[in-house]
Amino acid sequence: MRLESDRMDLVKKLWSARKLILVVLIPLSLLPLPLIHPTSEASCAYVLMVTAVYWVSEAVPLGAAALVPAFLYPLFGVLKSSEVAAEYCKDTTLLLMGVICLAASIEKWNLHKRIALRMVMIAGAKPGMLVLGFMCCTVFLSMWLSNTSTTAMVMPIAEAVLQQLISTGVADAQEDYDNIESPEEDSDKEENLDKNQLELLYRRESYLKKELSTLGEDSNGLALKLSGSQEVLKENNGYLPQTAVTIPEPEKPLDRKDSPYPTKRDHMICKCLSLSITYAATIGGLITITGTSTNLIFAEHFNSRYPDAKVINFGTWFIFSLPISIIMLILTWVWLHFLFLGCNFKETCSLSKKRKTRREELSERRIQKEYSKLGPISYPEIVTGIFFILMTLLWFTREPGFVPGWTSLFEKKGYRTDATISVLLGFLLFLIPARKPWPSAFSDRSKEKNSEKDSNPDPLAPMITWKDFQSLMPWEIVILVGGGYALAAGCKVSGLSVWIGRQLEPMNGLPPWAVTLLACLLVSTVTEFASNPATLTVFLPILSTLSETLQINPLHTLIPCTMCVSFGVMLPVGNPPNAIVFSYGHVQISDMVKAGFGVNLIGVMVVMLAIMTWGVPLFQLTEFPDWAIVRNVTDSL
Repeated sequence: MRLESDRMDLVKKLWSARKLILVVLIPLSLLPLPLIHPTSEASCAYVLMVTAVYWVSEAVPLGAAALVPAFLYPLFGVLKSSEVAAEYCKDTTLLLMGVICLAASIEKWNLHKRIALRMVMIAGAKPGMLVLGFMCCTVFLSMWLSNTSTTAMVMPIAEAVLQQLISTGVADAQEDYDNIESPEEDSDKEENLDKNQLELLYRRESYLKKELSTLGEDSNGLALKLSGSQEVLKENNGYLPQTAVTIPEPEKPLDRKDSPYPTKRDHMICKCLSLSITYAATIGGLITITGTSTNLIFAEHFNSRYPDAKVINFGTWFIFSLPISIIMLILTWVWLHFLFLGCNFKETCSLSKKRKTRREELSERRIQKEYSKLGPISYPEIVTGIFFILMTLLWFTREPGFVPGWTSLFEKKGYRTDATISVLLGFLLFLIPARKPWPSAFSDRSKEKNSEKDSNPDPLAPMITWKDFQSLMPWEIVILVGGGYALAAGCKVSGLSVWIGRQLEPMNGLPPWAVTLLACLLVSTVTEFASNPATLTVFLPILSTLSETLQINPLHTLIPCTMCVSFGVMLPVGNPPNAIVFSYGHVQISDMVKAGFGVNLIGVMVVMLAIMTWGVPLFQLTEFPDWAIVRNVTDSL
């Protein structure tokens, strides 16, 4: 027995130290590769495999693992230290910094909450339409904010609505499907009727307690018996007749044991709304090139590997991805509605206001109450909204493609990118005061609101401070992206990418759509167990080499895989929004797997539809472009 306990203790200690063991064993076990084959390709493959294992296993933080190429490439003679360092700060880093400045202003002044509540108020309080309303506002916010911050912001609002549904569910479960002919008059009648019934019940209970206390003091030896049905039996002692006093109770729905939800339907509504938010955040992140970190990773990899392409910018990405997101939003809503709320789409989509239940009215009141707490729109919110619209317009009109953009006004071409706009506007947010520079009729109210938000009494306090920016800036993602660029540069210089391409030549017989589909399925499977940025960083160089070897337009495989890497929605560990939603306790892992599998299939099918239809004329995917013919760097050395 003691031997077995010692073994168990040893196993527990090894398990607790598994990450440290992995960090040490992986480099040692792979070390014979560069020692036996002292070539640049073998050394680069060693660094790539060590970094990839660290990323997938998360034995060390992602940002720390991204620093591995910074010291291993110079040690093995693949790249100079200065060349590796240059890869860790690119144009997309400045683009992300400018976007984070705007996001900090949006969150600081609660503009995101105002937008979310207003869109939910427009959608209404029917369960199906409520889910659609939350999905729409989450998609819109996730276009500009990170998926994680959007989910973290919307979930508390959704949770407040769900708690309102649960709290009113016990009293209203029997009336879930009762219609209200006149929302105002009938609701008042119901409230008055409820008050009268409660008052009558209270009087009867008071009279009964008074009678019981009097009888209890009687010397006749009266025995009282309270039954579960609220019947009070007065047993006589030969002198009093036997009577029964019955207190009528309102009928209650059958409560499910060990469940905080009044009915199963309430639980299903909570599941549906919770999962819809994480899926909508993922869908919204696909729309813009800055919507999620994986889009930025793709953009920088593509522009670095193919500098002469000039086809990927904010406008072209938006035109391609917006229809994908709209189709995915509708199909995902239909799938969740079918899975959790049933197939009664006619009732959900009915525009008649006579079909509301009391619970729906209470939910609407709760949302309106939360919106009224925000008060009138403030000066900082207006400034933030103007910057938001201005940044979007400047991104769209920089190089729209079908007409000359505003960059054509400058003599030198190619100097201005999307990062130039975002950094400029982000810099201005540090300068513009957060208080009105002129008096107005609403100045007092706005000052009161600003004073609550900002404890700084300085009247020239800016819209955001460096502390606001610092709290939102994802430096780990910046370093992670830089590590991916460093790996890609090492693969290119060492010739490893060419070697990988030669190993993939047997796939020449497959049509382009089959290659893309296989790559999408592989990426969407791996990303369920590994982080999205790490997965994409590993696969992008391989897929680029594969496309060049098979003479396929690289965009034919890179864009679909970039989008499919975001579809890790089946497990809580798939991405941070999943973990946030799972932490609220409304859904189980089985629910996430069941719903996420359908969303994953929907995403892959819609992306394949897009790349085979409107993506073809947008990116000229039918031909192998000249900019994709990349000559190995080692040939010119």
